[in-house]
Amino acid sequence: MAAGRAEKSRDGDSSGSSSEPQAGTRFSAEEIHQNILASASEELERPVLDLALSGLASGLSIGFSFLAVALLVPQMGVEHRAVASAIAYPLGFVFVVFGRHQLFTENTLEPVIPLLERRDARTLKSVLRLWVIVLAANLIGAALFAFVLSRTEVLEPALNGSLIDVARDTTKGAALLVFYKAIWAGWLVALMAWLVASARETTAQIILVWLATAPIAAFGFKHSIAGATEAFYLGWLGDRSWASVWGRFEIPAILGNIVGGVVLVAILNHGQAGGSKATSE
Repeated sequence: MAAGRAEKSRDGDSSGSSSEPQAGTRFSAEEIHQNILASASEELERPVLDLALSGLASGLSIGFSFLAVALLVPQMGVEHRAVASAIAYPLGFVFVVFGRHQLFTENTLEPVIPLLERRDARTLKSVLRLWVIVLAANLIGAALFAFVLSRTEVLEPALNGSLIDVARDTTKGAALLVFYKAIWAGWLVALMAWLVASARETTAQIILVWLATAPIAAFGFKHSIAGATEAFYLGWLGDRSWASVWGRFEIPAILGNIVGGVVLVAILNHGQAGGSKATSE
């Protein structure tokens, strides 16, 4: 989501933002803020169907992180699980970002910037509308992806054991621990959106996506959408009750991701960019 819209604003849109930094070789915090503000304001006005289809595509695409980890971990051995996960896990996020899809955890930064700028009821309503549509679509996509994995022979049976092991490892922990670890994942994904908005080259953007999301898998942080694929996979298999899927993992992960993205990225980066100063200059 961030990559395409940030690139659009730098290449010249109605906001008048430049395709090059005003000074030096890197965009300033104010310029990144302006890039996100201009594009996010447009996203808040997108039709429901557009948002829903984009969110569905995101929920489906993010599932490839699950597959990539389940494939690589057995190749590298359990003793290297953290490293293997860090290498493989960002794949789904690369697909989402460069597919220009709507991912809920990116939206803990991008539409929040216009809200912090305007601070009015209309913008708050628009943000909540976008959140509800995108989150629901993301979860439906993740559930469909997990259903196909669990109920069809799309993958070789030899991979089933690894899928279950990875899913159990990803979703383990009590609700409070999941919430705490989800704060870190929300922080990293929202930070990813901010960083990608600072880069123009595709290679640099891919590296930034990889660097920001690899620690989620390496350190066992909890992402509500990528992790939903694994949680729903266990639910469809009957390995985990649906009450546990939602109560011990999904709901705490969503809440933690919101806290991490909004508080640790959106509010702080909006503040460092000078708030309304970024749009007035």
